[in-house]
Amino acid sequence: MTDNSGVRKVISWTEVEQLREARRIIRQEAEVLSLLAENLDSGFCEAIRLLSKLRGQVIVTGVGKAGLIGQKITATLASTGTSTRFIHPTEALHGDLGCICSGDAVLALSNSGESDELLRLIPALRRLEIPVISVTRDHTNSLARSSDIVICIGRHREAGELALAPTCTTTAMLATGDALALVLSQVRGFTARDFAVFHPAGSLGRQLTPVREVMRTGEQLRIAVETETVRQVMISHSRPGRRTGAVILVSAAGTLTGLFTDSDLARLFENRRDEFLDESIVHVMTVNPVTVNPDVLLPEAIHLMSSRKLSELPVVNADRVPVGMLDITDVLQRLDSGEAGSHERLKLLTAGEQNVA
Repeated sequence: MTDNSGVRKVISWTEVEQLREARRIIRQEAEVLSLLAENLDSGFCEAIRLLSKLRGQVIVTGVGKAGLIGQKITATLASTGTSTRFIHPTEALHGDLGCICSGDAVLALSNSGESDELLRLIPALRRLEIPVISVTRDHTNSLARSSDIVICIGRHREAGELALAPTCTTTAMLATGDALALVLSQVRGFTARDFAVFHPAGSLGRQLTPVREVMRTGEQLRIAVETETVRQVMISHSRPGRRTGAVILVSAAGTLTGLFTDSDLARLFENRRDEFLDESIVHVMTVNPVTVNPDVLLPEAIHLMSSRKLSELPVVNADRVPVGMLDITDVLQRLDSGEAGSHERLKLLTAGEQNVA
């Protein structure tokens, strides 16, 4: 067989059998997901309709392995903009019912639908007039009959030789929970910008950073009026230390009109056009350059820089007044955190100076 690095490796017959069994288990679970997708019915849509209008929280509950799946679903709901919490049914019966309020809904997970702890919780929820959505194997079990809405995941044989440990059923529950969370977020108009609010740290947070947190500002910028000469701009607007390689040109009113880069200056010399050094920079600048606003997310700006082969990207506000500059060197420093793949990184590294309108 061949390992992940492409190197051929000899393995024992025991290992061959283990791999064969592992693959069979994974295929069995994949088949369950395929069946689940084909047989998902209107109960799912009813659940989305209820949850999208919810004024309170989604209270997720379950026992054993279903409870563990419920905790993951809770995390997915929360990260995609749905107010939620997980409550163990036993703890609910011993005081945590106080966490459930009018306007909430309960998402109850149980394959058999006969978990005693869950069934004992239902009467209390009825007294509180809390709607119950159950995720269970069929419509005929006790939990389903006690629920307002049923999402049926079907009856499935568990994976493995013994077919005892919850595997296929928990996989089906987890996929159903993911589908609920993601479709619900779509119905509510949840965006990547909203997602960034809930994921400020780690790789995801870095990928969803707005341009305003990366751009150069203040004394790091070179901003000049378009009526100044090239020589005046180069002398009067030099900056020590870390600076951008482009000058932002503005009108008398302070709005962006153009961009002039170090490469533009080099081309003047290469083409023996020294006479333009004492002409207004407006004659040699890039007019109306590509810009972004400070709230654009970094991946979008990276894609723009890559596709347009830009080394500097001016950042302007709604009035087209310059507020910053996104420099390719700053972007490259962040790529090691996974904001772009190796192909995107190569395109950025070879991107030319900005010379397009």
